[in-house]
Amino acid sequence: MYSSQQTVPGPDPVVRATAGLPENEERTRDRVLHAVLEEGPVSAAELGELLGFTPAAVRRHLDALSRQGLVEVKLVANQSTGAGRPARRYVLSHRGQAKLGNDYLDIATEALAELGRAAGPEAVDAFAARRFEAMERRYRPAVEAAGESLAARADALSAALSADGFVGSTRSVGTNLPRATMLSVQLCQGHCPIQDLAREFPVFCEKETQAFSRLLGVDVRRLSTLAGGGHVCTTHIPVGRNHAPQRAEKRTRVKITKQERPR
Repeated sequence: MYSSQQTVPGPDPVVRATAGLPENEERTRDRVLHAVLEEGPVSAAELGELLGFTPAAVRRHLDALSRQGLVEVKLVANQSTGAGRPARRYVLSHRGQAKLGNDYLDIATEALAELGRAAGPEAVDAFAARRFEAMERRYRPAVEAAGESLAARADALSAALSADGFVGSTRSVGTNLPRATMLSVQLCQGHCPIQDLAREFPVFCEKETQAFSRLLGVDVRRLSTLAGGGHVCTTHIPVGRNHAPQRAEKRTRVKITKQERPR
């Protein structure tokens, strides 16, 4: 028989924070949260323009999401000059990532740990390799249909990742530089449904990177991962050299006569 003084655990803080909100207010806050996921790192002004909200309304929702631990602020240097005060940009926190869906990851992590204990780490590596080989087979038709352009293939890969819940996007790097330089595309993944699993087993990130390299036909490099503490997973894809015109060198031909030739 239970005592009338028995303590009943309260709801999760996120639930408490949203339980009293009007339905339209809660939907709006969810829109802001998903916009941060898809666009982050993003400023409050950019979010307001994207969603059609006033700056005050956006900041109110961002402050509430920050108090709930779902978003956090990153200080980002000016990408064009690197000078001036770093700008405030919003990204999803680890808790925000988890809120958007990581069902069964605890079970999967425990199962892989048991597999490693029973059959050795090679068995976990083989499992991760098979998973991304299957992803590679599904993505390959769309990537190859994009043609020979690496930038177009990266866009196709980004779209395929988004369809699988990874919130893919691409950003060109080096196109605005006045001198000839190596161009690249950064392939970003704003969400990783298995980031907790990858934190325990980094081989998942390694096998995914290898699959990207095979799909694109070039060596790619991982710059950051959500599992490693980054606010997005970022993959560097070299796409070639830009063709900014270069000044031709002025060459002077010197004629040496027989009398002037050094002895």
